[in-house]
Amino acid sequence: MLDPRISEFESTEVAERYDPWFRAKVELARADEGPAIPHDQVIGEMRALIEAAELRRG
Repeated sequence: MLDPRISEFESTEVAERYDPWFRAKVELARADEGPAIPHDQVIGEMRALIEAAELRRG
């Protein structure tokens, strides 16, 4: 068990699996040749999703 003050992972095994997974995700993103989405557009879409979820919760 890892100390939560030091690591966000619940175990050493999970921490060791995370790095290769994360690096693979980064490489896939870097290799993606699709159109770039402007930062402001992404933020606007995320804010709309959050607002809709908050409205559903009441």
